[in-house]
Amino acid sequence: MNRYKNCRLLVKPSPDREIYQSITSEDAGWHYLNFEATTLKSGREWIGDTGNYEYLFVLLGGNFLAETSAGTWKTTNGRKDVFSGLPHALYLPQNTGFKITPEGSSPLDIACGRSIAEKSYPAEFITPADVLNMGIEYRGGDNASRQINRILPPGSPASRLVCVEVYTPSGNWSSFPAHKHDTRRTNPETGAIVETSLEEMYFYKISMPQGFAIQKIYNDDRSIDEIAEAHNNDVVLVPEGYHPVVACHGYNVYYLNFLAGSDQSLASSDDPDHKWIYGTWKTMDPRLPVVTIDMNGK
Repeated sequence: MNRYKNCRLLVKPSPDREIYQSITSEDAGWHYLNFEATTLKSGREWIGDTGNYEYLFVLLGGNFLAETSAGTWKTTNGRKDVFSGLPHALYLPQNTGFKITPEGSSPLDIACGRSIAEKSYPAEFITPADVLNMGIEYRGGDNASRQINRILPPGSPASRLVCVEVYTPSGNWSSFPAHKHDTRRTNPETGAIVETSLEEMYFYKISMPQGFAIQKIYNDDRSIDEIAEAHNNDVVLVPEGYHPVVACHGYNVYYLNFLAGSDQSLASSDDPDHKWIYGTWKTMDPRLPVVTIDMNGK
């Protein structure tokens, strides 16, 4: 791809295009995961068919009408932007035709992850109340505190896709202590999955346009050892290895995680150098939650 900058795994957006991020599995050099993000003005539409893929659309800002061969849904209380409430999302299975259009006068900012699927599941419209009911998680502690909103977590009726969104307050660390999920391993006695093999994308939004995050991607033998400076609408690819993040001081950082791979699971292994940090935290950052359902429009 010709949009890498400084880091082979950092993909810059195309700000002059309606579809400002578009990354195929071929672009990324892996097998399953694809991603698009687009801004649609009033009168524009996104038309397609899922084919052999399962799709998950996540509302970033605005409202939409989704007319599909599996049903019709629309939002009326979509968040203004990702820092203004909990998400709506729409899961579509294989062989589903769709048309998505903005509702109202404001532009629609929407992202979509898709993966090859082996089985069809029912379409599902996910509301902010559903996200709240699945449980808003505060993970870590001290200056590694962050908020996780589950959108399509493991165990959801989907073939491969997993999706969460994460809010990291200014100056905090996230995805830390560092973990990886690039080698499928099972417990030899029980057969339980202890680590899965996943492809992952981090799609970033920053609370102010001049802010940024730093993400490191590295594996045990350092055949991958990259540092990405991620700005608004950037994508960082995680083909393997550990991948911690830190938010620039003064700026809250959002990232939308799409994952797909061997199992619909987030089973992972910690970097043994940093595993000792678990259990040392004293408090949870009082700035959490960064977003709540009360922030959504009525």
